[in-house]
Amino acid sequence: MPKFTTYDGTRLAYHLRGEGEPLLCLPGGAMRASAYLGDLGGLAAHRQLVLLDLRGTGDSEIPRDPSSYRCDRQVADVEALRAHLGLDRIDLLGHSAGGNLAMLYAAAHPERVARLALITPTPWALGMPPTPEERLAAARLRKDEPWFEEAYAAYSEVLAGRPAHAGYEALIYGRWDAAAKAHAAAGEQQYNDEAADLYGCDGAFDPVTTRAALARLDAPALVLAGEWDGGPCPDLAARTAACFADGRLQVQPLAGHFPWLDDPGAFTRTVAAFLDPDVRTVTVGGLRLAYRVWGDESAPPLVLVHGRGGDSRDWEVIAGRLAATRRVYALDLRGHGLSDWPGGYSFEAFRDDLRGFLTELGLAGADLVGHSMGGAAAALLAEDEPGLIGRLVLEETPPLFPLKPPRGPAERPTGELNFDWAVVPAIDAQLNDPDPSWRGRFAAIAAPTLVVAGGPASHVDQKKLAWMASRIPDARLVTIDAGHLVHAERPAEFLGALADFGIK
Repeated sequence: MPKFTTYDGTRLAYHLRGEGEPLLCLPGGAMRASAYLGDLGGLAAHRQLVLLDLRGTGDSEIPRDPSSYRCDRQVADVEALRAHLGLDRIDLLGHSAGGNLAMLYAAAHPERVARLALITPTPWALGMPPTPEERLAAARLRKDEPWFEEAYAAYSEVLAGRPAHAGYEALIYGRWDAAAKAHAAAGEQQYNDEAADLYGCDGAFDPVTTRAALARLDAPALVLAGEWDGGPCPDLAARTAACFADGRLQVQPLAGHFPWLDDPGAFTRTVAAFLDPDVRTVTVGGLRLAYRVWGDESAPPLVLVHGRGGDSRDWEVIAGRLAATRRVYALDLRGHGLSDWPGGYSFEAFRDDLRGFLTELGLAGADLVGHSMGGAAAALLAEDEPGLIGRLVLEETPPLFPLKPPRGPAERPTGELNFDWAVVPAIDAQLNDPDPSWRGRFAAIAAPTLVVAGGPASHVDQKKLAWMASRIPDARLVTIDAGHLVHAERPAEFLGALADFGIK
C-alpha cells in the first residue's frame, strides 16, 4: 500500500479502491482503521477511493507524540495527503467521527475543498454532540426486532458509561444480518483505543470558529443520515447541514450508522450523484430524482426523457447539439441511473414524477422529448395537463394497445445493471394489459406533437404508431429508418426532424 510522510515525520498509509477522480475518505471510530469502509458499497465503481489510515491506525505509523492524535492536529495530515497526491482541490468524505476531521479541514483550507460528503457525522466539531436521549430514541425505532430488549438494555448501559456485555451493536446497523455481524466483529481489531480517547479531548474543537468558517464555505456539503441512526439522528443531521452555506440533507431509509452496508445501491447512487458536478438532484414526492443540464440558463427549456433501462446519459449527443440554443434538462426516471430506486414502478408513477420534475424546477411550458417508456409517461402527462408542455416529441412511444402475443417473464441479465430490474416485469404487465382510457384520451393532448417512428426494424407496431399520431389533434408523423433507438442510431436525422418541428 502507498505511504507518505506527514508534517512531523510520521509515515501514513492509504489504500486505493477503484479508478477515476480521487475521493479522499476519512474513517471514523474514532480512530478506526480505514479497512471497515471497504469499497463504500460500490462507490469505487464511480470514483477512486483514497482511504486514509489515520496516524496510529491500520498500516500507518504510531506517532512519537500521542497528543497528535487530537482531531485538530490531524488536519495537517489531510493537507499533507492532498499535497502528496498533487491535487489542487479535493472531494472529501468523512464518516462518523471522521466527519469532524473533514469539517475542520474544510474550515482551515476552504480553497482546497471542491465537495464535502459527511456520512452519518457526529458533529462534535460544531458543538452539537449526539445526546444519549437521541440515541435511545433512535434505538426504540427497532422495538419490533426479536433481539431488541437485550440490545437496548446493553446500549442503555453503554450510554450511561457503565460496562455492558456485547449485543448493543445490533442497534447501530440498519440490518443486523451476517454482513453486519462480520463488520462489527472486525472492528474489535481495528481501533486504537488510546488514540480514540485523545481524538476529541479538550482543545480539539472550537465550535464557534468552525461554524463561522463553514457558513462561508464555497463548496456544497452533503450530510447523509440513516433513518434509524441516533448519532446523528435525522434531526441533528438537518441541523448540521444548516451550518453550511450550501448544505444538503439526505436521509437514507431503513439505514443505521453504516448506510453503505444497509443498502449499498441507495447509498452509492446518492453519494455518486452528489459528487458528480454534472449531476443535480430534485426531490419529488419524497423521491430523489437526478438530472443533467446543458446550455445557457436563459435559453428556452427542453426536457429529455429516456426509455426503459436508460438514463440521462443516453441524451448526451442530442443534448450537446441542442444546448447551443436551448437550456436542456435530462432526468433519470425513478429506478434508473442515479435517481432513487423505490421498487414500485408504473407508467402512472413515471408520469407523476415527470409532472413533479417540471413543477419543482419551474419548467411549465417547456418542450418535452420522450423516448419509448419515457414517451408514454410524457403522453399521459400531456393528456392530464394540457398547459404544462409546450411542444411534445414521442419517439418510438408504445401506443398502449395490448401486446399480441403478450410478453412472458423476462430473464434478468447477469452482472450489475444501471436500473432496477423490477421495472421490467412491472412495465411489461402494463404493456400486456394497458388501461384502455390511456389511448382513448390521445385526443386530449393539446400540445403540438411530433411522433417519430423507427421503421420496420423497430419492435414497436408502426401501424399503431401511425394510428396514435392520427388521434392527437395537432400531430405529425415522421419515420426514420433506424429501429427503436432513433436518436442514438441516427442523431443527425433525429435532430433534423426536431428542427423541422420547431425544436432547434
